[in-house]
Amino acid sequence: MMLAKLTSSSQVALITVITGLCAAFPACYASLGQEKTVDSALSNGSQRTDGIARVIANQKLMESNLDLFERTQKIEIRKLGTEATPPEVKVLRLFPCGAAVTKLPLSTAGEPISPQSYRADLEKLAKYLAWIVQEGSAQREAYAKAEHKRKERFDLIDSTQDAFLFTRDGTDQRGDRTLVKYLLKPNPAFKPTTRNAMIFSKVSGIVWIDEQSGELAKIEGSVTEDISIAMFLAKVYKGSHFMQERYEFFPGVWFPSYEQYDFDGRKFLLPFSIHERTFYSNYKKVGPPSEAITVVRAELDKLPSQ
Repeated sequence: MMLAKLTSSSQVALITVITGLCAAFPACYASLGQEKTVDSALSNGSQRTDGIARVIANQKLMESNLDLFERTQKIEIRKLGTEATPPEVKVLRLFPCGAAVTKLPLSTAGEPISPQSYRADLEKLAKYLAWIVQEGSAQREAYAKAEHKRKERFDLIDSTQDAFLFTRDGTDQRGDRTLVKYLLKPNPAFKPTTRNAMIFSKVSGIVWIDEQSGELAKIEGSVTEDISIAMFLAKVYKGSHFMQERYEFFPGVWFPSYEQYDFDGRKFLLPFSIHERTFYSNYKKVGPPSEAITVVRAELDKLPSQ
């Protein structure tokens, strides 16, 4: 079992930038029906439209809901980024536990790899949940670190309302739902206040917003200039691409269902390639740690004894 606490390193910073793009882009959305390119209105936060505020609120709600729902993550990794290369497949059960997310390895069929190892993983998870619900300096420190990371992510989401200009580009249908399509390009008047926000000047994209709910349904983006990160120790090259799709899994609750990263660059002096397709399924609400521990203990009781 891997306990993915929120830490910082150049590699984590790289992944944070990539996934942060998918998290932040949805905020760039004006009120439905707007046809003209937004310019000066986006440069003044006090003139935020109701549409933008709605999508920002929905995005933050989704981020918070992920702390309450477990899910299955299937990752297909191609190191060379070609379809001819057999992918490496990893399947994980992601279980939120307060200040961290536990990753329980599963087989490619989504089943426990072995009864013994799976029981051991669940017992470690139950032990952590029992620890995190206690009052203590270590627990407060763990939550403080998690909250700091969340604030950085939310600040990045908020900054997108000023970072991009966007133009409505018609509508598409997804089943019986209408998706409003917007083209995004960097706002030359945007003045980033954080290192991560600087990446927005080198990215363009397209977003599809569900007309009825104001939720992000799909996003595609491309890197238009090389992006230096981690104090210039790493770089993401121009032409890198990412996309994500989201669906309403429960009434009023939207989550990612699929995402794809095709990134090339270098870390220090060594080249790297990130070519991943990730599928999310089996979302189930487990609640905060005080409730989630009951879920885990009940599952342990049903497993055969060793």
